[in-house]
Amino acid sequence: MYVIFFLLWIIFNGRVTTEIVLFGLVISAALYWFICRFMDFSPRRELAYLKKSGYLLQYLYHLIREIITANFATMKLTCTAGRVVEPALIEFETHFKNDISRFLLANSITLTPGTITVAVKGDWFIVHCLDRTLAEGIESSVFVKLLEKIESQEGGCV
Repeated sequence: MYVIFFLLWIIFNGRVTTEIVLFGLVISAALYWFICRFMDFSPRRELAYLKKSGYLLQYLYHLIREIITANFATMKLTCTAGRVVEPALIEFETHFKNDISRFLLANSITLTPGTITVAVKGDWFIVHCLDRTLAEGIESSVFVKLLEKIESQEGGCV
């Protein structure tokens, strides 16, 4: 966080001089001390966020990949003549510890074309799929596995 504060200081100043760098180091240190003291932030929490960032980047990669794949599957499904579409309402259970993981999973499902999260009741998800083939493996998807890995680390999710 300290480095981010310092980089923002340099960017907002628009130029790099000795005075700006020295003053930026002091201001960044004071701001970092303030958030650690009064906003319940700590270097330990920052380290936990850094450890989770790898999983979050993996999650983002898989989300983008699934969105692209589902786009092509949905186009094929809707543009193929004579194809009978079988919509499905799927219920499945997850075992997440917090609401942030449920929120991320529900929004990831909704962002993926052909599927919409209808409801989340506790650990149960109700998902509408444009076709039954789009619902295969949704309860044990890579999203669920990555969110469980993130939760299993100390400090919970995100």
